[in-house]
Amino acid sequence: MRDTLWIRPDDDGTGARLAAEMGVSEAIGRLLVRRGISDIDAARRFLHGTLDELIDPFLMNGMREAVGRIRRAVDLKEKILVFGDYDVDGVLSVVMLLKALRALGADADFFIPDRLREGYGIKREHAAVVAERGVGLVISVDCGIKAVDFTERVREMGADVIITDHHLPGEVLPRALAVLNPVLEDSGYPEKGLAGVGVAYKLIQALLDGGARGPEWVQNYLKPVAIGTIADVAPLKGENRILVRYGLDGLGEVSNVGLRKLLEACGLSRRRISEGDIGFRIGPRINAAGRMGDAAMAVRLFFAPEAEAAEIVARLEKLNAKRQSEEDKIFKDAVRRVGERGLESRYKFFALGSPDWHRGIVGIVASKLKDHYHRPVLLFSYEDGKAHGSGRSISGFPIIDCLEACRGHVLSYGGHPMAVGCVLETARLPEFKAALNAFAAARLSDEDLRPRIRIDDRLGLAEIDDAFLAQYRLLGPFGAGNPRPVFLSEAVEVSGPPQILKNKHLKFTARQDGAARKALAWGRSDWAPRLRPRGRVDLVYSLQFSEFLGEEETSLNVEDLKER
Repeated sequence: MRDTLWIRPDDDGTGARLAAEMGVSEAIGRLLVRRGISDIDAARRFLHGTLDELIDPFLMNGMREAVGRIRRAVDLKEKILVFGDYDVDGVLSVVMLLKALRALGADADFFIPDRLREGYGIKREHAAVVAERGVGLVISVDCGIKAVDFTERVREMGADVIITDHHLPGEVLPRALAVLNPVLEDSGYPEKGLAGVGVAYKLIQALLDGGARGPEWVQNYLKPVAIGTIADVAPLKGENRILVRYGLDGLGEVSNVGLRKLLEACGLSRRRISEGDIGFRIGPRINAAGRMGDAAMAVRLFFAPEAEAAEIVARLEKLNAKRQSEEDKIFKDAVRRVGERGLESRYKFFALGSPDWHRGIVGIVASKLKDHYHRPVLLFSYEDGKAHGSGRSISGFPIIDCLEACRGHVLSYGGHPMAVGCVLETARLPEFKAALNAFAAARLSDEDLRPRIRIDDRLGLAEIDDAFLAQYRLLGPFGAGNPRPVFLSEAVEVSGPPQILKNKHLKFTARQDGAARKALAWGRSDWAPRLRPRGRVDLVYSLQFSEFLGEEETSLNVEDLKER
């Protein structure tokens, strides 16, 4: 693997001017500028945005038709079926809409396809579920934008379809009664980055109180919105930023029995919930239901009484442990293949598969391999003559464009610039892989495949004081679209010998100008020989917060280092 390129920041003085206007430290001013925020009004919205700034849901084309049809279904006692996806975003969108519909007095049920048997999305054959359950109105959440055949079949049966989604459309839109999707060119909605839970929230907002934004929203719906938005890696800026910030705050006090039991299992009771907690603890447990078992189980968790909720959480714990074991096995197998076949020197796009790889896990492993080798990765699970693929990409290479260019080889595909899924006949894999690599070879240089870290600012350890940290917190929540700031501290002294934790992590004390901070390098025990006691290094890191017995500690999460 090549050395990581450090991209150091430029400073033209804009950050200092903004900081003076805002009354914040120059470091915070520079961080705002790095995020494209250079005027005081935009900075105030970014740092102090409130629920009053949420956008009118009726700006989204189709919203009035959707609300009117749902209210009519409630009045006529029609059966409503909420059709969702099996990931965290889809599951929580189902939960939210079911709660809202039932609060209105609707006869509402739900359906989520089996990930392994049925795959992603709404298919024509799912119209049979509508007929079997006597449904008069179908509402999709986090899926459906390509459900053209399903929608036509349901219309023929005399039922209506409302689609809420945030994925890119196909060449033809379904002829639904209403299509709520902010990414459509004619959506009328200014925020394009909503996750599935965000679109569902806007529908609920319009349904329950005509678009008003009272305190009820903070308590009842923003918590699942925050979890789903973070888990789906939606951009945490604009409206998403407000929704997630208030949702995270609400997770400190949870009344829903199922969610409370889940937080207890994650070791997160009675403490501040962070974006990392959702990404690494809460989200994976909800996701485990769809990846390894039945996504409907995760939906039921949020409606279950105490005893049943505890039982479901215990099952999710087991499924998540199984998922982790499968993930580790696939990752090691893939790394072995790359090494044995010399793929790193031959290809700019990795496409690997096996009949032994779990279909619900390959996407997670593709993400890990993408980070490990810094190149786009598409992994397949083979079953019944078909290859089921899930891919992840690096910055600057929209993998959805690659699949679009190679669509003649696949049976179906979809996704985002950074994450995709596809299905094709196994027999067509050789030509498909060749097409993928030809596309990547024409668009990726060797330098594009070099790992890089974009440094936001130079920071002295002594600058990380209470005043700075209070202002720093206003920059969160961090995630896609608003990454956690990365700092450079130069000529830092290594105080004492480093410790190796669990045979893979590294811990040491960093000192500079009289200030000392604990530094942690996750998975980098191999750096230990480079850290000589009283030696000096340049550190690239983000700030990490931990809580123990009510006390919070700030440490350095080291991403890279260079010896002096």
